[in-house]
Amino acid sequence: MKNKNSDIYFLTERLEFPPIDNANSEGLLAVGGDLSPERLLLAYKSGIFPWFNDDSLALWWSPDPRMVLFPKKIRISKSMRQFMSGTRFTLTRNKCFKEVLEACAEIERAGQAGTWITDNMKEAYLKLHYLGIAKSYEVWEEKKLVGGLYGIDLGDVFCGESMFSKVSNASKFAFIKLAQDLERQNYKFIDCQLYTRHLESLGAEEIPRKEFLELLQAEVKGRKQ
Repeated sequence: MKNKNSDIYFLTERLEFPPIDNANSEGLLAVGGDLSPERLLLAYKSGIFPWFNDDSLALWWSPDPRMVLFPKKIRISKSMRQFMSGTRFTLTRNKCFKEVLEACAEIERAGQAGTWITDNMKEAYLKLHYLGIAKSYEVWEEKKLVGGLYGIDLGDVFCGESMFSKVSNASKFAFIKLAQDLERQNYKFIDCQLYTRHLESLGAEEIPRKEFLELLQAEVKGRKQ
């Protein structure tokens, strides 16, 4: 439903989103709706993701341009290669999704007063994890969880949601390992959503939303065949 006094669409109980081209200049597409597994999965398959604070209605985004990483383009510096060849960190996958989720919510981030990983968001992504859709990577140092990331696995595309690091290089270690795994499994790209210098330093790049959606829909169509 479209608000007559604005260009923002307000979602109802119907499981649908407006056309992506209706997003405003900041990428905001729609407001409201629920965080059911069905709606979240439809969103990610459509190039849309939720991002909002605790005191807000659900906000749904599809920015232009879109930040992505093609796994084969992962950039590993010489110093990071030396670091990764050591034995300081160990990596696990999907061992403690809830703990990674909590850590991502609690970590302090420059320029942000709070977290978008609200209690409702946590509950929603835990449901997706139990369904085998939301997955995590965990980085350990001396049996302590020091870094990690989580996201939505669409089969040929991984939609990164958040990562955290309690010690230097821990989240970078997890991200590189994720990219290397996905390259071996012939995933097409990681959806990084929004530009950051950190992601750019690791090889991620911005592409037009139209190109992003074409790549995404090609993967979704391929999985249906």
